Amino acid sequence: MDKAAIESFLHAQVHAWNAGDKEAFFAAYRAAAPKGLKIEYVGKSPLADGWPVLEGMWAQQSAKIEIEEVAMIVNGNEAACHNRNKVRGTTVAIETMELYAFDAGQVTVRYFVRQP
Repeated sequence: MDKAAIESFLHAQVHAWNAGDKEAFFAAYRAAAPKGLKIEYVGKSPLADGWPVLEGMWAQQSAKIEIEEVAMIVNGNEAACHNRNKVRGTTVAIETMELYAFDAGQVTVRYFVRQP
């Protein structure tokens, strides 16, 4: 994926999340990762098959969290994102640094989560 495609994916998945559009959210990931998705919550869970992780994330958090994109840097086939995950109806926000690597149809995501 080139820089424009990576940026488009990153914005699309956040937009779909905030809109509560599960179909579009998963479609963005399927388009970016047709050959596989791996996700790790650094310090909490090891690198794992990302599809069940995304399903669990959606089921547990999509109604509760609105994502604010704070910063995004794309270099080559990797991206680093700082997102502010705002708990709906509160002033609580969970800061994340998210590292994405795009490699021949496979995507690896590493989430660094700072709890409030």
